[in-house]
Amino acid sequence: MSDNNTDKVIIKTPEQIAGMRIAGKLAADVLVMLTEHVRAGVTTDTLDRLAYDYIVNTQQAIPACLNYLGFPRSICTSINHQVCHGIPGSKKLADGDIVNIDVTVIKDGYFGDTSMMFEIGKPTVRGNRICRIAQECLWIGIDLVKPGATLGDIGYAIQKHAESNHCSVVREYCGHGVGLAFHEEPHVMHYGRQGEGLVLTQGMTFTIEPMINLGKKDIKILPDGWTVVTRDRALSAQWEHTLAVTDTGVEILTLRPNEVRP
Repeated sequence: MSDNNTDKVIIKTPEQIAGMRIAGKLAADVLVMLTEHVRAGVTTDTLDRLAYDYIVNTQQAIPACLNYLGFPRSICTSINHQVCHGIPGSKKLADGDIVNIDVTVIKDGYFGDTSMMFEIGKPTVRGNRICRIAQECLWIGIDLVKPGATLGDIGYAIQKHAESNHCSVVREYCGHGVGLAFHEEPHVMHYGRQGEGLVLTQGMTFTIEPMINLGKKDIKILPDGWTVVTRDRALSAQWEHTLAVTDTGVEILTLRPNEVRP
């Protein structure tokens, strides 16, 4: 990951944030729509087809992942020890699995990017624990977003919470600027030092999306060139929201209706 280049951070106008608000709602709506379908026995390919049809035909929007740098599907589905970028396929979800579904929608040129964890059937103790801790890490980060805060403040707080729960933070992947493109400056690390890094100002838009492992932080990419897994095969979980820095704090552009924070 390159260093943050402050000059390249796009400060969004109120009109642009209004466009992102629409795209963010659509991305959140995809996860809400999929919720009733995410259950034991369903294939991730089926979930991908449902998402594609909903985004293209119902929302009249574009699934950003499809063909992005060659990615072959419309959503990412990362199961159990898969950290991120899992490719939907013929594998059926099983009782006790955890799965992250990552959705990015483009509407009228604006991007909304979000993901959440699903626990299949009867949750396992370990699966439930890593899903909860990763979600707590996301919200701890969100709560620090306001003008004058630094990206280091956010990364430090996320890392501290994960490691105090004997979990680890994936270092190779991070949050990112988003809005007019899929990936913009800045890079939003989920580890760091307080007071360091980019100082937040009103109009910045980016994701926070910590990938938290139950075991060690080490990862590898599978031969498909996309799917990232934990080297020790320990469970991994991730939650993501697209955020806008307001004059007083933060607006969550991908908040789901009735979403309950941990």
